Amino acid sequence: MRVALLTYSTKPRGGVVHTLALAEALTRQGVEVDVWTLARGGDRTFYRVVDPAVGVRAVPFPDVSGESVGDRIVRSIDVMSKALAGQHYDVVHAQDCISANAALTAGLECVRTIHHLDTFTTPELVACHDRAVEEPSEHVCVSEAVALEVMARFGLSPTVIPNGVDSARFERAAGPDRAAAREDWQRDLGAYVLAVGGIEPRKGSIDLLEAFALTRRRRPDLRLVFAGGETLFDYRDYRAAFDRRAAELHVDPTMLGLVDDDALPALVAGAAAVAFVSTKEGFGLAAMEALAAGVPVVARDLPVLREVLGDAVVFASDPLGIAAALVRALETPPDPTIGRALARTYTWDSAAVAHLGLYRRHLDRS
Repeated sequence: MRVALLTYSTKPRGGVVHTLALAEALTRQGVEVDVWTLARGGDRTFYRVVDPAVGVRAVPFPDVSGESVGDRIVRSIDVMSKALAGQHYDVVHAQDCISANAALTAGLECVRTIHHLDTFTTPELVACHDRAVEEPSEHVCVSEAVALEVMARFGLSPTVIPNGVDSARFERAAGPDRAAAREDWQRDLGAYVLAVGGIEPRKGSIDLLEAFALTRRRRPDLRLVFAGGETLFDYRDYRAAFDRRAAELHVDPTMLGLVDDDALPALVAGAAAVAFVSTKEGFGLAAMEALAAGVPVVARDLPVLREVLGDAVVFASDPLGIAAALVRALETPPDPTIGRALARTYTWDSAAVAHLGLYRRHLDRS
């Protein structure tokens, strides 16, 4: 079986992490897999080394100065669709709305993973989002909660296949062999609360600022650290509001930007706590990785995170509650064995087997 997995970026966003891990796991099942992506800003390959069994098809996508978000979305779809035109695969599987639209525009039937539903105001993004849900022939969600949202909003019945977690990698980062790497981060940053992801509305970044300012009254030694953050979408207004509020609260968060993939597990394992306060999520992979590392996690009280993370984290709904949950997690950390045991139950090999079954059913129906 030949499978094309499609994603829109080479950077470590959640959907990209998912795409690469799934591709590698599928090759272990004997599937021939190519991963297609837009190589933005001069990138030639992904943020990490990819198993050579996986074919990488990076489509050049040069930056255009002054380009609007809507124009960039349209150009992204156009560039990828032209690259995909005439390609022959048994299954084409898109992981986001841009790559799904590209496949559909190229005349390819596709499977679509809907990691979460979004609400956009940019017309081109709205059209991209809805077409990428409505027109693919098969749908996958990584949690039951998101599948129920898709059913309620679009009348579809997606197959639920949870993410995997590379739990062993993050467990090793918390072990004695990686103590020096953790201590390097702690020496540079002190005691820190870590958030993985961009400064954007969906990540609840301003809520976390508010909560951290309250938490610091009990723990003035703490630092707030953000890692990662590449996104295609334009959140400049939100970032400006974030910066203004940080100044008002006298909080000076540390922005690490994109962290080298090899260094990320030690950064996570060295944190005093991980804050995962997104307002929308599909699964919560970064939170699960923190649990594998034995780090306390404070999560937004969302149905999807209740489903996936269960009793392994502390939940909160607003800045005051997030602050209280952070203090609780810092002063009385939960038993790390509970989170580690949960993370171990989600494997990429299991996810690959489930996807392979879906692909075979899809081919039978086709």
